[in-house]
Amino acid sequence: MINMVSFKQITQILELTDRLGLNREWVEIPLSSETPGVVRKLPNGKLEIIVDADQPFDEWLSSLEPRITTVLQE
Repeated sequence: MINMVSFKQITQILELTDRLGLNREWVEIPLSSETPGVVRKLPNGKLEIIVDADQPFDEWLSSLEPRITTVLQE
């Protein structure tokens, strides 16, 4: 179980969003995780990515790109 998101994990998430062409200024990654993890567009247009507290991080990260793509298409 992940309670706090590490700098290394944030870097991995940002590397993925960089590959998708997303501006880092428009991506918010809270330092605390939640169950379940969430990917959503905030009212201000930014993308919020909350790491799942119960799923192993590498497994969760491998499923992140399609979830981001889905949210951006909404």
